[in-house]
Amino acid sequence: MQFFKELWASRELLANLVLRETRGQYKRTVLGRLWSLLNPLASMLIYTFIFSMVFRIQPEAGDPSGLNIFPIWLMCGLLPWGFFAGSLNATSNSLLANTGLITKVYFPRSVLPLAAVGTLGMNWMLEMLVLVIALLLVGSQVLIWIPGTLLLMLLLAMFASGLGWILAIVTIHFRDTQYLLGILLQLWMYLTPIIYPASLIRDMSDRFGGLLNTNITVFDLYTLNPMYHFVTAFRQLLYDNRWPDTIHLVTCVGWTAAAVLVGVFVFNRSEKKIAEML
Repeated sequence: MQFFKELWASRELLANLVLRETRGQYKRTVLGRLWSLLNPLASMLIYTFIFSMVFRIQPEAGDPSGLNIFPIWLMCGLLPWGFFAGSLNATSNSLLANTGLITKVYFPRSVLPLAAVGTLGMNWMLEMLVLVIALLLVGSQVLIWIPGTLLLMLLLAMFASGLGWILAIVTIHFRDTQYLLGILLQLWMYLTPIIYPASLIRDMSDRFGGLLNTNITVFDLYTLNPMYHFVTAFRQLLYDNRWPDTIHLVTCVGWTAAAVLVGVFVFNRSEKKIAEML
């Protein structure tokens, strides 16, 4: 509880750090905050061309929305993933990037990874707003699902923060972590149904059957990926226009609780030694 009390007491510092990073992120650039929209837009165009036009991958139409637009379907998964991956990259380097501040003045160090997540969250809010506008233009009834989407966004931010506290400490001990993380995130992305529907993995799993003469299938292992459940839940809210399946919500909450608890434990054990280790 002391961990969260210190975070609450430092809420003004957290807000100032997020504001500082948000203002300085695109300072002296011509397009400014538009860059936060152009990056996912470029990814959408590339993936749409490769997977929709070249490989002819076509996900099922939204149920019950009836939407059948690959770029929109793609963005409903790409934006949550982009926020999550960006958060892990930023939090892993958050303590090292603020070495001067840490060694000069005392404050709860846990604020720094949280500020990194908050900064990316500001960009993510803008991206999701544009996605909602695009959904409205194609006839989606997405407005009534906005509250649920916001709650799921908060849940994903908490999940990323929990992992971020762990990564921030690990990176201090092993500086190669930030480089290894980039490789792992690339692999993780392709193990998540972002640019292809999960039904492809399910069909393949059905053909293979149980592994090693057991009832465990490839798809069973595939669903152990927490981002599978987050991405599916976001698509069900935004693209399908329905409440996510219970299994996805329960799994998202479970992974978030586990990540936060482990993150707090790991960070607490090393927080007093952070300045020395830097």
